[in-house]
Amino acid sequence: MARPYRIDTHQHIVPPGYARWMLEKGIRPGGIGLPSWSERSALKFMDRHEVQTGILSLSTPGVYFGDAAEARRRAREINEYCAEVVAARPERFGFFATLTLPDVHGALAEAQYALDTLLADGIVLLANNDGRYLGDPGFEPLLEFLHHRRAVVFIHPAELPAPAVPGIPAFAADFMLDTTRTAISLVLSGAMEKFSGIKFILAHAGGFVPYIAYRILLTMLNDKDLALSALAALGDKKQSILRRFYYDVALSASPAALPSLLEVADPGRITYGTDFPFAPSAAIDFLNMQYENYPLDPGLRAAIDRGNSEALFPRLRPERT
Repeated sequence: MARPYRIDTHQHIVPPGYARWMLEKGIRPGGIGLPSWSERSALKFMDRHEVQTGILSLSTPGVYFGDAAEARRRAREINEYCAEVVAARPERFGFFATLTLPDVHGALAEAQYALDTLLADGIVLLANNDGRYLGDPGFEPLLEFLHHRRAVVFIHPAELPAPAVPGIPAFAADFMLDTTRTAISLVLSGAMEKFSGIKFILAHAGGFVPYIAYRILLTMLNDKDLALSALAALGDKKQSILRRFYYDVALSASPAALPSLLEVADPGRITYGTDFPFAPSAAIDFLNMQYENYPLDPGLRAAIDRGNSEALFPRLRPERT
């Protein structure tokens, strides 16, 4: 087997205390049971898929359930647990810190603590937080802080703020829509321009963003402040504001999805991802095979597998390890 070399920007952690908390609440994130996680199982998975480093993050539903004090306490516990895992094996793990949105004050305090004291590699934010998307004006103080810190922010979908459809699990389509909604929210609110220091990674190849890219640009024409940017992008895709996002390929590296992603994304802003351990092993195996057999330029494949993430996380460059 080849030496592990990939950097997985979409890999989850399920701390034992968090798992017990979710079980007590009877929560099934995305309509599925909460998977078990251990450092040993993660390393075994990573070695099998040639992943050298997994950037760990908490998945939906996060920590906020209407009680800000509880959310702050849980976020701190989770982030300190993640920091311990990374400190023990810094070459194998990194982590995105969990925050407390829509509790902005708590989120600001935890972001500063996580970045400065715990040395988090970035921040994970849910696409919607109690029904509010990331372009919400109320979230601007947090975005401004993350902008000045030039933070990497991984955006993961959450449950839609709408009734579930019986028989259709949220991960099948709702997650894709949730990511798409928050990306459009960031664009139309002007946050992508105002807080350009943030490096946003959209999960699952951006949801529906690549497929509906031109609909998003046409929507921008309705806003006089965004119209010129939209017209430039319609004339030259390299000018598209959508190329400022980063996109991971978790559960999206298929012959159907990759062409749209490659047409819309900046090739220097696509990262490798797996969605372990929430995605079934068979699904990851299948999509990894699709990805490995897809006719990518070797240089682009190397960039997706590792190079683009090294630019986001300089500590993982070989000369720094």
